[in-house]
Amino acid sequence: MIQKHREFFNQNFNVEKYQAFLKDLASDFDYLPTFRVAESPFFIPKELKDQLLEGCQHVIDFIKREDFNSLTEKSLSVNFNVPNQDHHTQFLAIDFGICEEEGKIIPKLIEVQGFPSVFNFQYNLFEKIKKAYPYLSNFTPYFNSLNPDSYLSIFKETVLKGHLPEEVILLEIEPEKQNTKIDFYYCQRDLGVPFVCVTEVTKKGKQLFYTNKEGREIRIKRIYNRVIFDELEARKDLKMEFSFLEELDVEWAGHPNWFYRISKFILPYLKGPYFIETTLLSDLKEIPEDLENYVLKPLFSFSGSGVIFNVKKSDIEEVVDKDLYILQKKAKYVPVLQAIEGKVKAEVRMLAVWPEKDENPTLIGNLVRLSRGEMIGVKFNKDKDWVGGTIGLFEK
Repeated sequence: MIQKHREFFNQNFNVEKYQAFLKDLASDFDYLPTFRVAESPFFIPKELKDQLLEGCQHVIDFIKREDFNSLTEKSLSVNFNVPNQDHHTQFLAIDFGICEEEGKIIPKLIEVQGFPSVFNFQYNLFEKIKKAYPYLSNFTPYFNSLNPDSYLSIFKETVLKGHLPEEVILLEIEPEKQNTKIDFYYCQRDLGVPFVCVTEVTKKGKQLFYTNKEGREIRIKRIYNRVIFDELEARKDLKMEFSFLEELDVEWAGHPNWFYRISKFILPYLKGPYFIETTLLSDLKEIPEDLENYVLKPLFSFSGSGVIFNVKKSDIEEVVDKDLYILQKKAKYVPVLQAIEGKVKAEVRMLAVWPEKDENPTLIGNLVRLSRGEMIGVKFNKDKDWVGGTIGLFEK
């Protein structure tokens, strides 16, 4: 979006450089991510950066409300309530579509998650991008005057909270089968935290254990939680020795309750220039006539599953659990990134951590997804170029 940088990047781009970049990305673990990594970073001008920061602050202000827990209690009652919830989430991922309103570019909140994203991958992705395009070292993807070292330091503090790395595990369902496993590899390398499947955790009384690569049994003192709970509920085949619902002698880096409390559930409460009209189906007075301008979403799903983009009246009428669905005005994404051929839409995920001792979360980095399809997401962008995951860069 910063024209001079876009033109310079495009003039110096070629497919051979891109392939060399991907080869370098795959070299660390002899593995290339299964999700598509885009050809280009996203250059973000100061005005848009300021808008993104302001939008995030509005979200954070809402999450910090004294009545936040009471407002979101219902999000747990329809799912599950894990004991020993802490005072606040340790992670925030706040997604903004880059949209157009009254002829002007403006970020619009698409989703917010009290759940970790690919923090480790994004850190390493920027290092690979700088290596492929050295002049991009003059830019930064970080906020709050962070640099690569301080980014990794505050992230490490959030995950470990003073524990030895081997006493902390990244918990996931069959991690080697997950699309985001490249992030797990980097987390293990950069933080020393092993990734462990939920079926490999053993229990003695209230304590949890795992067996390390040397065959030694290690007590788990803290869990960096990456389990998506709609996936967990669907996997009835998993044989687990523990339940998330029981009292356990373990700390959470990302307590499971925040997955539900800070989710699409809060979107109907958010009002302001960066938020889209959103209504809980159970609160819907009448079905709009112009349904072509709306999207129907389940509150608790991941990666766009269950979303109905071309909504019909019957889709709304057939929903049984109307407390679990929202009707949201469509975001009017505008193609803003000039590719070699055509223009591309963008969505920016703002990444924040919130160590327990801190009064406020700290925005530290970002993730950008580029799209040529009807929606942001892999299934809408098959066989297209200049799409996929990348990073937003700001002028220093």
